[in-house]
Amino acid sequence: MKVTIAQINTTNGDLAGNTRKIIQAIEKARSDGSDLVVFPEVVTHGYTSQDWFQDRDIIEHSADPLRDIISATEGITAIVGTIRRNDDTNGRRLYNSAAVIHDGELVGFADKSLLPEYDVFDDPRYFEPSDHRRIFEINGVKLGVVVCEDFWNDKTFWKERLYENDPTDDVIAMGADIIVSVNASPYNKGKIRLRCDMVAHRAKLQKKPIVFVNLVGGNDGIIFDGASLIADEEGDVILQATAFEEFVETVELDVRKPDSRGITGGEIDAIHRALVLGIRDYAAKNGFKQAVLGLSGGIDSTLVAALACEAMGPENLLCVMMPSPFSSEGSVKDSEELVRNIGCQSRIEPISDTFEVLLKQMDLHSPTKGGESLAAENMQSRIRGVILMAISNAEGRLLLSTGNKSELAVGYCTLYGDTNGGLAVLGDVLKTEVWQIARHMNEKAGREIILNKIIDKAPSAELAPNQFDQDSLPPYEVMDPILQMYFEQKASPAEIVAAGHDAERVYWILNKVEHPANEFKRQQLPPTLIISKNAIGVGRRRPITHKYRRQKSDQ
Repeated sequence: MKVTIAQINTTNGDLAGNTRKIIQAIEKARSDGSDLVVFPEVVTHGYTSQDWFQDRDIIEHSADPLRDIISATEGITAIVGTIRRNDDTNGRRLYNSAAVIHDGELVGFADKSLLPEYDVFDDPRYFEPSDHRRIFEINGVKLGVVVCEDFWNDKTFWKERLYENDPTDDVIAMGADIIVSVNASPYNKGKIRLRCDMVAHRAKLQKKPIVFVNLVGGNDGIIFDGASLIADEEGDVILQATAFEEFVETVELDVRKPDSRGITGGEIDAIHRALVLGIRDYAAKNGFKQAVLGLSGGIDSTLVAALACEAMGPENLLCVMMPSPFSSEGSVKDSEELVRNIGCQSRIEPISDTFEVLLKQMDLHSPTKGGESLAAENMQSRIRGVILMAISNAEGRLLLSTGNKSELAVGYCTLYGDTNGGLAVLGDVLKTEVWQIARHMNEKAGREIILNKIIDKAPSAELAPNQFDQDSLPPYEVMDPILQMYFEQKASPAEIVAAGHDAERVYWILNKVEHPANEFKRQQLPPTLIISKNAIGVGRRRPITHKYRRQKSDQ
C-alpha cells in the first residue's frame, strides 16, 4: 500500500483556502500513485479556532468544506481532520473528527474520545467526547483511525497517564491492520524526538504500521512543527516529514528504508526554525508585509532583528535606534554595524529632548543628576514605545516586541514601553537560550551575522548611568535553570532547592514571578511565540489578584 503524508499549513477560518490546499495535496497523492492520503487534525477549519467553534453559524455549516473534498477523491482514500455537528440535544455541539473518504464517497467518521485541557489545549470547551470506535475497511485493509490525544495514552510508553482508556488499543483489538493518527501537536522543546520514539515504540510493539500526520504552521503564538512520520511494523521510520515546512510525499509501506529528514540538528536549531516560522506565519496570516522593532544594541533586539530578516526578508524590516542620555556610544555603533550586516532598513529617532521636556513637565528627578526615579527610567521606555507604535500605525508595520522570558518572568520590563507590540518573539525564550540561538545562527551561516561583541556584552537596559541587569537580578546563568524547572516542569520550590539551587535565591525569584504586579504586566503582553510547556500566556494561567506567597516553611 502506498501512503501519502499531507502535512499542510492551514489558517483558522480560511475554509476556502484550507480546502484548496487539501484538494491540491489529494491531487499530488493521486499523481504519485498513492492509495491513502492522510491530513492533520481539524485541517478544514484550523485547530486553534477557539470559540469560533461555539458560534451557531460555524456549527450549522461545519460539513460544508467536506463537499468539495469528497468529490476530489476519485480513485483514492483520504483521511481528513475536521469537525462535525453533534445532533444530540445533550453535550457540546461539535465532535472533533477524522473523515474517512473513499473514491468519492464519505465512508464515515472517527470521533475524538480523549479531550485534553492542559497547557495550550481546551478541547472540552468545544467538543463532545466520543465513546464509539470503528474499523474502516478499504480495499481489504482494515484502518484504525484515531485523533491526536487518542493516540497519546499508551500504557507501555508513558509512566503516568491522564486517562484510563486507550482508544488506540481499542482499534488494535478490533483488528486494525494499520493505525492512522491525525494530529495538531504543537512544538515545544523535545517534542519532535518524543513523537518519533512514541510512534516507533508502538509500531514495533504491536507489529503494525503507524501513519502519524501532524499539522505545521503558526497560529497566533502556537507553532505546529509538523515532523509527521510513518513507521513500519518493525518500528523503523520509513517516511519522515521535514519539520517546520509543508510536506506532501508518498511511500510504499514495505519500503524498509529509514528516513530521518524531520529530525532537526539539535534543540537550539529547532527553536530557531520555530521562531522564524512563527514570525512568518503571524505576519502573513494577519496581512503584514513589513515589520518594525526598536534596536538597542543589546542581544535581544539584535536576535529578533536577525530572525525577522530570515522570516520576512531584510527589505521588509525597519530597525529604529532611539538613543537616550544613557545610551552608550558602543550600543549605537553596534546597532549600525548589525544593520549593515543583515541588510535591513534603519532609522535613528533620538529621545533625549522629549525625555527632558517630560521630566520637567512631570517634575521627576532625572537619573543623570543622581536621583533615583523608576518613573523616569520607565518614561524612556514608554517614549520609545510611542515612537514605535506611531511608525507601526503610519506605515502598517507589525511591531515586534523583543523582551525575553527571563525578564518577563520576574517583571523586569516596562508596561506600555518595551512590552509594546503585535507579537512577542522571545517571550518564551530564556536569556541563556537567546545567547545560544545567536551563536547557533552564526555557526549555521558560517559568518558573524550577530556580532560577537553584542553576544558578549553585559546585559543592560541603559535607562540610568552604569546600569546593568545583574544590579537588579541574579546572573541569568543562575536564574534560568530555576525558571525552567518552575515553568516547564512545574517543580515545587522544595524540588528546585533539592536540585542544588540556593534556597534564598529560589524563593526570591519565584516570589518575583508570582507577584501580582508582574502577572498584571504579563497578561497585557502581545501574543507570544511558544516553544516550551506551560508558557507565559495561554499555556500558564494565573490570577492577577491573589495572596499566594512562596515561603521556606513550604519545604
